[in-house]
Amino acid sequence: MKRSIFFWIFSIVLISYSCRTERPEPPYDIVQSLVEDTSMVVAGHPLAVRAGADILRAGGNAVDAAIAVQFALAVVYPRAGNIGGGGFMVVRLADGSAAALDYREKAPAAAHRDMYLDSTGAVIESLSKEGHLSVGVPGTVAGMEAAYRKYSQLKDWPALVAPAIRLAEAGFAITQSEADRLNHFKEQFKKWNKDAAPFVRTLPWKMGDKLVQKDLAATLRRISAQGAKGFYEGPVADLIVAEMQRGRGLITLEDLKNYRAVWRQPIISQYKNYGIITMPPSSSGGIVLSQILGMIEPWPVGEYGFQKAPAVHLIAEAERRAYADRSKYLGDSDFYPVPLDSLLDEEYLRMRMADFDPHRASVSDSIGSGKFQHLESFETTHTSVVDGAGNAVSVTTTLNLNYGSKVIVTGGGFFLNDEMDDFSAKPGVPNFFGLIGAEANAIQPGKRML
Repeated sequence: MKRSIFFWIFSIVLISYSCRTERPEPPYDIVQSLVEDTSMVVAGHPLAVRAGADILRAGGNAVDAAIAVQFALAVVYPRAGNIGGGGFMVVRLADGSAAALDYREKAPAAAHRDMYLDSTGAVIESLSKEGHLSVGVPGTVAGMEAAYRKYSQLKDWPALVAPAIRLAEAGFAITQSEADRLNHFKEQFKKWNKDAAPFVRTLPWKMGDKLVQKDLAATLRRISAQGAKGFYEGPVADLIVAEMQRGRGLITLEDLKNYRAVWRQPIISQYKNYGIITMPPSSSGGIVLSQILGMIEPWPVGEYGFQKAPAVHLIAEAERRAYADRSKYLGDSDFYPVPLDSLLDEEYLRMRMADFDPHRASVSDSIGSGKFQHLESFETTHTSVVDGAGNAVSVTTTLNLNYGSKVIVTGGGFFLNDEMDDFSAKPGVPNFFGLIGAEANAIQPGKRML
């Protein structure tokens, strides 16, 4: 999963939300920049923001609003918002307490280390990137229920799912960006699905067209009525397993029934005068962020100037070292002893930068990092919420690539992830995003991918 970096700077809350201007006029208002001193909801789609803001007005707290946003994103931002994927949540309450929720997808029980290798031991890259075999056990619905049980102020689960149900049932006007992506992936949707409706139609999608998702509305109603059990057991679970069997995927009813989201201790670190609260493994983002900040802290970044060559060079060199450590040491901490304290030790971070030359780039092989092309995309989405009491929530969710595996659960109306690609299919071989892993992130049954 990309962009799984969570951090809060609480001395100043400054959140900006920007969208690319489209022609003709977009179907929604565009807010380029906004500062508030009471509460704020920021997400990847205006209708999801509205769902969260309405929950705050109804008396919910930041966690309630974030949950409503996630379900709404599953409807209005289907390339990344989901109930068939997973994510991470960091909560920081007004009293100063903090917690991290890991609802990352897991490998099915039938998964095995070499499942994406051919008879010669070479990686068959397409198997982990699209189609039924690329799907991990989804965690989003379990994660939302876990957050609700621990922190909800509203105590009204159906109210948090209701905006998503309305949007799926009545439909909404799609943006130009969504129209472009639906058109772009049309052939892949047709390839992997017996019936790709409502995402595939005869005429190309265009901005302002209405997307109605009746099957998804029915799925959300079951979740509204039964909580996570309405997804992991019963008719929806049966639909997921039937879809897996149709495409020779691995997820079983037992895999779904056994899934649990996990509360973890967040990583808490310091950068100059700021306290940083970040996500621990199975997210790599928190450790990588904390390492980078620790490595650059002794240097006068402010004097270098924003986006000036010395600052960019320093940060790039710190990032290279942090990602080299990521490739070797990071994985699901329930399966692998991640040396967290050692990786964040001040002396270790100073040692990592001991060979830094302010005037010359390091040789990649000398710091153990791989040589890869950086890919940036919009298939992972982030939500930030701060309520009037000072509670703050940071959520990152994804299907991995755009629309995940491209597999739509027949009768369920939602996309399934392709998160199995975030495992290390083979040591030293990069995944789609060019990220390299080793033993720590090897495939194991029930394991969360990095």
